[in-house]
Amino acid sequence: MSDSRLAEAAHSSFARHETFAPRFGWLHKAYMQVKENPETFLAEDAPVLLGVGKNMVYSMRYWSRAFKLTRETYGEEASSRAMLSYPTWEARWLLDEDGADPYLEETGSLWLLHWWLLCSRPGAKSWAPAWYVAFHLTPFARFTAQDLTQLIVRYVNLSFPEGPVEASIAKDVTCITQMYGPAKRSSGNSPGSFEDLLAGPFRELGLLDQVQSGGQQRKAEWEFTSGARTSLPPRILAYACLDYAARSTRTTGSISLARLANEPGSPGRAFRVREPDIAAALEKVVGSRPGLQIVEAVGQRSLAFATDPFELAWDVLDEQYDGVRNRPGFPTRDEWSQKYPKLAEAEKRELKQQDFVEPQLALTEENE
Repeated sequence: MSDSRLAEAAHSSFARHETFAPRFGWLHKAYMQVKENPETFLAEDAPVLLGVGKNMVYSMRYWSRAFKLTRETYGEEASSRAMLSYPTWEARWLLDEDGADPYLEETGSLWLLHWWLLCSRPGAKSWAPAWYVAFHLTPFARFTAQDLTQLIVRYVNLSFPEGPVEASIAKDVTCITQMYGPAKRSSGNSPGSFEDLLAGPFRELGLLDQVQSGGQQRKAEWEFTSGARTSLPPRILAYACLDYAARSTRTTGSISLARLANEPGSPGRAFRVREPDIAAALEKVVGSRPGLQIVEAVGQRSLAFATDPFELAWDVLDEQYDGVRNRPGFPTRDEWSQKYPKLAEAEKRELKQQDFVEPQLALTEENE
């Protein structure tokens, strides 16, 4: 028996974050260095360049790749076995000094990154399989760390020829709760409590709540929240819906709101929002966006698009940030690809690679 959903959506990549959830400033700092030097993460002075400890360098490298802000492939030298990091056009759009939100000051940008972390298409699958299972394949809302770990282990065993040891998956589950769960309560004004608040930008999304603390022979319990997301801008949700639709078609068509709310891989699962909330957000967008409308047939509501949903998605997203692509000197995707031709090579490599080879190769490279 096998279940291909995880393997189709994500690479077999576990515990690459060195136990660190992404922190404020990391992604912008990594982008600014990598766009000048693809070898940044491998440099001996990387901790100095990035202003973090050595293990945090590895973590920054992982998160940059996981959020689809970098792609990795071999360098120019034929004998090189080192994987270099190249900034994607999306990273340029979001994180450059004249980009959409380089310092991630808007909560909508965190929702966008959360979507990029989980979303998947051929050549750009998720590098966070534990996160993918947690949000898209988990049948329960309330869980202990052991519950979620065992579920991920089961999907890994059903999906990949080789998997990590369970301890690695347990580290991913711990990182998920640290990344999205509320900050730890602390008595007094200890410096650690303030640092804990600064260390977790994705806690602002309110996706995970701790419903029972551990201790006294009790296991900590967590619960995915659901309902209306007041901090999720309608255009960000509409972008995710169109981006999801673009995996099935790049021409005119439609996708039901039920699929957008309930399918594994969908925005509804990723953002933990229900169909009525998706409908309400889309209705705020379609009125001012030619080529988009909500239609109803046989009692089912659908999002209809008159042109390529991928292009429409970026039109909607760019509008949210006051037209980043129209700013002077902003490069097109083609211009960015010409500047970083290795991006195309990295995509081709990702399309044909065997999932169970990548983590072993990456470990070897980092230790060289």
